[in-house]
Amino acid sequence: MTDGTVKQTGGSQGNGKGGGKRRQVAALPWRGDGAGLEILLVSSRETRRWVIPKGWPMKDKADPQAAAQEAYEEAGLDGRIASAAFGDYEYLKRLKSGAARLVKVDVYPMQVTGEHATWPEKGQRTLKWMGPVEAALAVQEPELRDLIARFAGVELPAEERPEPDQAPTPVQVAFGRLRRRVTALWGRARRQR
Repeated sequence: MTDGTVKQTGGSQGNGKGGGKRRQVAALPWRGDGAGLEILLVSSRETRRWVIPKGWPMKDKADPQAAAQEAYEEAGLDGRIASAAFGDYEYLKRLKSGAARLVKVDVYPMQVTGEHATWPEKGQRTLKWMGPVEAALAVQEPELRDLIARFAGVELPAEERPEPDQAPTPVQVAFGRLRRRVTALWGRARRQR
């Protein structure tokens, strides 16, 4: 399942740009086994949703090592990363422009062997070790939910699989930003009177 220990010391940014659908790589951090199996989720920086560490492929790293690098940068983790993706999922990434882009994420399981006291994004995200069912139900993306359950070998009862909130469309994001700007300008104008 794994191909060796990866110790992180720094990183680089890839942009994942190219023809077609954008692609990212992610680590699925885990520890323990059997009833003691736990999955680490991190909060996203902007929406504070539960996600797994992920990012764009890196020119100077193979995809599994790029996923391990993201686990270090986002959660301060070291570990043994799988040499092949366990699966993938898709999600809508909100871009700085307000647009949303469909991104495919290749997921590499990573057995955590160490946790750093400090790391590049410490304080920007919340980290939480969860049991597999709790972790699967905490994520918004249905394909990621199923991937976590399949990795852990757990079955999620239908009644415990709520429909996730749909990500806002690009138009909804744009209208939300416009509404906030108008509200701010209106408040400013009223204070100046």
